Amino acid sequence: MEDMPYPDWLRFVREAWERYGMPRTVAELGCGTGSITIPLVNSGFRMTGIDLSSDMLSVARDKMESTPQGHRLFQDGSVQWICQNMTSWQMPEPVDSVISFCDCLNYLTEPEDVIRTFESTYSGLKPGGTFIFDVHHPNTLRRYDEEQPFMLDDRSISYLWTCEYNQPRTEIEHHLTIFARVSEDSQSLYERFEEVHIQRSYEQEWLTTELYKAGFRDVKCYADFEWIEAGDDAARLFFVAVK
Repeated sequence: MEDMPYPDWLRFVREAWERYGMPRTVAELGCGTGSITIPLVNSGFRMTGIDLSSDMLSVARDKMESTPQGHRLFQDGSVQWICQNMTSWQMPEPVDSVISFCDCLNYLTEPEDVIRTFESTYSGLKPGGTFIFDVHHPNTLRRYDEEQPFMLDDRSISYLWTCEYNQPRTEIEHHLTIFARVSEDSQSLYERFEEVHIQRSYEQEWLTTELYKAGFRDVKCYADFEWIEAGDDAARLFFVAVK
């Protein structure tokens, strides 16, 4: 498991906006603890972080408040946090751009939920607005299954990560056993956590078709944080869809 490439996601989305139009208002679907929303609001964008987990949003609020301008930006409406399902999200006013990274859409394990997310996002965008998101390439989930198990042994945290791959559904179930250090003395103590994550991959052609069906007029797909055509060797697919 690698560190999450947040700087790469931030670079890619800024480059996308330079190509497709710089927004003022942005919604992030599956914002989690705000690792992408917060840097963008600090850069001057008016952000709405949307997530299904109220616990994640609570952490995001605390992180935002801890930044030098966090309280002021929250008070003046530059950032808001909304607990909603991405399949049916809505806001009082449409936004200029919607983003969703960290393979959030792979956590939608039924095609109907992906379609509903596309439709909700189309409705939530202004004309000419952009929907920018990434997903795992189907081959990436297959590689996880072939290359498992994954292990890390570090002073502060250790984990064992195994997978179960369902070929007919192109779906993978990740099992993580995590040991996090909770004391620094000679009697070091570790707390054990168990996590299960289920993801499903979708073919590029199907995603493109469903975006057009939802109403988007221009859909492009790129590979691995770069402005290159996606092939079977890509790890991540990056979509830019214009309303």
